[in-house]
Amino acid sequence: MSELSHFKRPAALRFASVGFLSLWCLIAAFPIFWIAVLSFKAPIDSFAQNPFHVIFGPETLAKGKGLSVIDIVLGVAVLFGAYRFATTTLNKKVKELTPSGYLAFGWIIGAGLFGVAMAVILFGLLPAVTGFLNAYTGPLGTPVIGSTIEHYYAVWVENAFYQNFMNSLIVTAGVTTISLTVGTLAGYGLARAGTMLAFWILIIALVFRALPHSVLVAGYLPFFVNSASYLEPIFGESAPTLYGQPLAVIAVLVAINQPFTIWMLRSFFQNIPAELDEAARVDGCTHFQAFRWVIMPVMWPGVITTGLFSFLLAYNDFLVTSLLLDAQNQTMVPAITGYFNRETTTTDQVEAVAAAVSITAPLFLLVMIFQRQIVSGLTAGAVKG
Repeated sequence: MSELSHFKRPAALRFASVGFLSLWCLIAAFPIFWIAVLSFKAPIDSFAQNPFHVIFGPETLAKGKGLSVIDIVLGVAVLFGAYRFATTTLNKKVKELTPSGYLAFGWIIGAGLFGVAMAVILFGLLPAVTGFLNAYTGPLGTPVIGSTIEHYYAVWVENAFYQNFMNSLIVTAGVTTISLTVGTLAGYGLARAGTMLAFWILIIALVFRALPHSVLVAGYLPFFVNSASYLEPIFGESAPTLYGQPLAVIAVLVAINQPFTIWMLRSFFQNIPAELDEAARVDGCTHFQAFRWVIMPVMWPGVITTGLFSFLLAYNDFLVTSLLLDAQNQTMVPAITGYFNRETTTTDQVEAVAAAVSITAPLFLLVMIFQRQIVSGLTAGAVKG
């Protein structure tokens, strides 16, 4: 035991490490917490100079809009329960109920059902339960913190932000599906190929990934603008134009993302022993059967991690979507700028904050559900021996 003490870090170093890590977490998390608080306040409270007025919202509370102790306790309990369910029970149920070979579809369905259930609980059941309890619990049911969801109602209902949400889903689903399909097949082939051609393909892909996004948009733009004339021999006078449509954005973002996807998936495939392929071939599998039934079940953590990065690229993109989509087909990120392009008021600014919080929420949901697969994928191949 005395020898092991020599390997312990000094107390000063441990204190400094924890201190710097805590400071970094505070700096990173504070803006998210603060904009979330702003989005539930009246404009006069959101931009108050006193930070306690921003947090407790006295003007919002004076209008009869606020949260009681019952609301806060039940809200925290529901969120904690949802976190525990997503990180433990959901993971087990998806694996138990999903047929062999369809785990990806099982996760998509499980995540979708979980998101719908959370929306019903948070916006349907929870307000009804807290409203009933507040009426019969006396002081515990009296509002103590000013809070309102009128900005979210204005964003999603009055300003039809749900249309931008649907456009974001179309773009992200298309980019993620195509990138993973092509990247998985290409990454597997390049990982198992030992030729110079595979090496140069990877180098060219890396150079292509280094190009500025504006260069790719400029290269694709003439084709998209004139796509109707190019497609007229096939579709006749009803030939569609790709400019302003989500399909154009999907094509450009796949071109941007594909080199990264191929490189990342290739590294995951290289960490899987080639002996698995050989054993499957000896048992009578074709190359594709070995890939489908032997390699892919081992690869799911890497595929999910790569898919998350592809999702984030498409979900958070501003340049490509703002240049190639018209006002009717905008995704969520560029749509937020519309709140500042008109005669901006404090109400518009708070609504923009509410829209930004709405964009952030699905990302927390994804990370919460897939955290084990992400960690497993990021650490795959990190330890060998």
